[in-house]
Amino acid sequence: MEVEECLHKCLPEFTHINHYWDRQRQMVVAKILPGEFYITTENIAIATTLGSCIAACIRDTRTGMGGMNHFMLPHTLKEAAEVNWGQRKRICDATRYGNYAMEHLINKILSHGGRRCNFRAKVFGGGKVLKQMSDVGQSNIDFVLGYLKDENIRIDNADLGGDYPRKVIFEPGTGKVYMKRLDNLHNDTIVRRERDYKYKIDHQAVGGDIELF
Repeated sequence: MEVEECLHKCLPEFTHINHYWDRQRQMVVAKILPGEFYITTENIAIATTLGSCIAACIRDTRTGMGGMNHFMLPHTLKEAAEVNWGQRKRICDATRYGNYAMEHLINKILSHGGRRCNFRAKVFGGGKVLKQMSDVGQSNIDFVLGYLKDENIRIDNADLGGDYPRKVIFEPGTGKVYMKRLDNLHNDTIVRRERDYKYKIDHQAVGGDIELF
């Protein structure tokens, strides 16, 4: 099945996300980058690659609806409304931060019929891969664990910390997450991307084991 044939299942607000056909899984996969999030009510998987960033996978266990975010820093006190750009740009800039990324993911699931009492979470990332910098990964870990505790959302599984990047694929329909630990010594693309992204955040306004979880 071609990706184009499946995109009609994608929620309209996420058509800008990169989608590809996974032959092994025989399903469409939406690939999100830092600062993005995605939810689906259909048989679509969500993938991302993490260094010090965090991805929270949240699912309504009754409906099978769920989504994933990918954020770089724990929080900001700035208001997203301060950015005078289009709505999508404003959300993208805000969701680089954990507090906005979690809020948008949860609220979007709720807006499509999810119920908070049915939510379960799985969280990944927070590796210490950015050398000569403060431990952003640990700050992200502390934030996401505290946030989910405050929101009374149970964490079913987590793989956090360490000094390696991760590739994560989440299937909201089944609740399964496939995670692969990557060799940090030979995957400096992730480190460079996060370092560059961190620089942009600091200088712009807000706007190989496979484990099954």
